[in-house]
Amino acid sequence: MAIEIIATGKAVPPKRVSNEELTAYVDTTDEWIRSHTGIGNRHIADESVACSDLAAEAAKNALAMAAGYSGNDPQERDRAAAEAAPSIDLIVLGSATPDYYGTPSTACVTQHKIGTVNASAMDISAGCTGFVYGLETAAGLLNISTQRKRALVIGSEVLTKMVNWEDRRTCVLFGDGAGAVVLEKTGAEKRGLQHTIMRADGSGAESLLLRRGGTKEPYKKGETLEIGIHIEMNGQEVYNFAVGAITKVLEDLMKAGNLGVDDIARIVPHQANARIIQAARRRLRMTEEKFYLNIEEYANTSAASIPIALDEMNRAGELKKGDIILTVGFGGGLTFGGNIIIW
Repeated sequence: MAIEIIATGKAVPPKRVSNEELTAYVDTTDEWIRSHTGIGNRHIADESVACSDLAAEAAKNALAMAAGYSGNDPQERDRAAAEAAPSIDLIVLGSATPDYYGTPSTACVTQHKIGTVNASAMDISAGCTGFVYGLETAAGLLNISTQRKRALVIGSEVLTKMVNWEDRRTCVLFGDGAGAVVLEKTGAEKRGLQHTIMRADGSGAESLLLRRGGTKEPYKKGETLEIGIHIEMNGQEVYNFAVGAITKVLEDLMKAGNLGVDDIARIVPHQANARIIQAARRRLRMTEEKFYLNIEEYANTSAASIPIALDEMNRAGELKKGDIILTVGFGGGLTFGGNIIIW
C-alpha cells in the first residue's frame, strides 16, 4: 500500500509587484532585495481575497487534474473539479494567515467552497513547515482507516495582509499564494510518501511570530492601535536556525532512506530566502541543480511554497515516475521537517 500524490494545483493572485515597483513606497532597492534574498517579484492578493479563496482555487486545480482534466477553460476546470470533489475524505490545510482567529478553520471554509461534502477538515499551524506536517498528518489518517482513500493537503497564505509595510526588513520578503495536492491510498509498491521528519524547537517561538490578538496578548477594549497584527521576525536568528535545520533534515532524510546524493532527483525546499538555501547547499556539498527554486517570482509564501513548487514542476513535466523527491521546510514555531516522496 502507498500514499501517492496523484494530482497537484496552485493559485497565485494576478497582481504581480516587482522590486522596482515596491521601491515607490518602501525605502529599499531592487539590488538590496535580490542580493539579500533572491526575490525579484511577489504576488499580492486583493483586499477582498481571503486565505480560503486561494486555497479553493488551488484545490480545484488539483481536483481537476485528479479527474483527468489538463486544459485552461475555467468552466471545464470547475466541472472536472466538481466531479472529483465527492471522492475527498479529508482536508488538511496549513496556514499562518487563516480566514478567522481560532474558529472556524479555514479548511472548513474551503471544504464548502469546493464542494467536498464527504470530507472532514482541519487546519495545521506549523508556519512555513505546514505542508510538510500536513502531508504526514493526512497520510497517517488515510493509513489508519479503511474508510478513507483520498485527501487534499493544502498550503495557503495571504501574508501581505499581515506585514508591516513600514518595516522594510520584513515586508519585502513575503507574497501570497496557495498550493494543493491530492493524496490517494493505492496498492502501488515503492511509490508515494516514504518517510517524514517533523520537529520543533519552541525555545525560538519569538523569533518569528504574529504577536497580538491571542490569549497571551489580547486586544483590550478601548485600545487604539497604531498598527494591526503583523509579522515580527528576528532575521539573524531565523537565518541561523534555518541553515542548520535544512542541513540536519536533509542529512537525516538521506540516512533514513539510505540515499546518496545521486539517488535524489530534486530537492524542493521552502522558498524563504535563496541565501539560506545556498548556505545549506554548500554545507551539504550538493550542486545547485538539485534544488528547485522559484523564490525570484513568488517570494516567501510560507506553507504554500512547497506545493506551489511541486505543481510547477509537475505541470512542466519535470517530475518523472519513480523520481525520488525530498522536501524540506522550516518556519515559525520554530518548526522544521521534510518528506521523502517517490513520484
